[in-house]
This record gives sequence, structure tokens and C-alpha cells, in this order.
Amino acid sequence: MGRIGYSLLYVFLAIVAVFQIFPIIWLFLFSLKDNREIFSGSPFAMPTEFRWENYLKVWESGIGIYFWNSIWITGVAIILTILLASMATFAITRMQWKLSKLVLGLFMVGLMIPIHSAIIPLFSMFLSVNLYDNPLSIVITYTAYNLPITMMILLGFYYTLPREIEEAAIIDGCSIHRMFFRIILPMTMPVMSTTVIINMIYNWNEFVFVNTFISSDKYKTLTVGIQNFIGQYMTDWGAIGATLIISVLPILLAFVFFSNKVVEGISASAVKG
Repeated sequence: MGRIGYSLLYVFLAIVAVFQIFPIIWLFLFSLKDNREIFSGSPFAMPTEFRWENYLKVWESGIGIYFWNSIWITGVAIILTILLASMATFAITRMQWKLSKLVLGLFMVGLMIPIHSAIIPLFSMFLSVNLYDNPLSIVITYTAYNLPITMMILLGFYYTLPREIEEAAIIDGCSIHRMFFRIILPMTMPVMSTTVIINMIYNWNEFVFVNTFISSDKYKTLTVGIQNFIGQYMTDWGAIGATLIISVLPILLAFVFFSNKVVEGISASAVKG
């Protein structure tokens, strides 16, 4: 490809980048307007006055609780998912036992189950064990639904790990558990970043499970807490825009700082050498 070809490619990529970034810029400007500006002016017009008080308003109205709930529920679910998926993948790919293929197939069947198809049985189960309106029900649900996709990403990497490392560790007297936590798990860090980002996006943005299993405001996450700004007679759309900006900011920061790691993790899970 010559210099003209590269120039055209960069121009095309720049146009695509503008189209992708524009909705975020528009949402940010939307969050700095009041209802009068939003409905009377052009949707693409700049705010006549930057109303930063919209952000102060949503924070004082309790969004900090929702933000904290989103952080810790997402974090705990990610840690559990990655730990359990790593253990299961290690047992399936690195240990010899008769039912390993069957167990792997059962986990992969989870990829074919629609995410919210089991919401009624889950609701009934959590209600019967007194986990309704309990954040633990959300953590368990996120962990269970994210296990298949996390294992699928880890499988390719685990299959390519050299057996000589495990054999050397066993000869030195290393137990299976110690070998997994001290040797194998640190070696999977390149692909681990990919699974963290994928789990974070799903857990952070999920709405239906939280809206169904949680009724108390003190346990709600950001995606559900936005509803508090929608009233029967009056809706503060500027405040909703500010809430949306706050909610997407962690995902954007994660992509900015870890996008290279995601690419490396995908490459590592495909071919390792």
C-alpha cells in the first residue's frame, strides 16, 4: 500500500472515530442543559449556560450510593468469575480425568442460553432462600452467566501452556494448588485483562437483573438508580444526562488505559509463542 493509500486509510479511520466519539460529546453537552434548552432549542446546539449544577444535583440526590454499589458489585463478580473460570479451565485443560470433555461441553452450553430467559426461575429461587433484595443475588447471577464466555477466552491460552513447567514444579515438590496460584495463574495475566474488560462491561451496564432482584435504594446500581430522576409529571433530563456521563466514565477510562492489553490478551488466547 502506497503513501496515498495510507493517507486515505487514515482519513477514513478519522471519520469513523469522529462518528464514534460524537455521541459521547453530544451526551456531555446534553448533561449541561436544562429542560427548556433541551426541548426548545436544536438538539445539536451548544448550551447557552454550562449548568454544572446538574452534576452536583445528581450527586446530592444519592447517586454516590448507586455508584459505589456498581463498583463493588462489579468488582466482586469479576474476581469470582475469573477465579472460578481459571480453576475450571485449569482442571479441564491441564488435568487428566474422564469427564473433562463432558464438563467443558456443559459449560459451553451456557453460551447458548439467552441471558434473561431464566429470570423467573432465578427470582423464585432467590425468594425461597431469602436472597431477594440482597446484593449477593446479583453477584451470583453475574458470576454464573459470565463463566462460559470467560472460560472460552481462557481455553486457548491454557491449551498452549508448556507442560514442562508443570512437570518441573511437581518434581520440585509443588502441590497442585500451589502450582496453580503461584505459577499458572500469573502466567495467564495477558489474557486476564481481556476477561476483566468483558466482564466489567456486562456487569456495569446490566439493568434487568438489578431491577428485578433489588427493591431497596441502598442496594441499587447506577443503571437502575437513573429512574429516580424520572417523575410522573416532571423529568429532569439534564440530571439524567449527567448520570449517564458518570455511568459511562469508568468504562471509557478502562478502554483508554487497557485497550492495548485487550488486544494482547485476545492474541495470546489465540496463538502463544
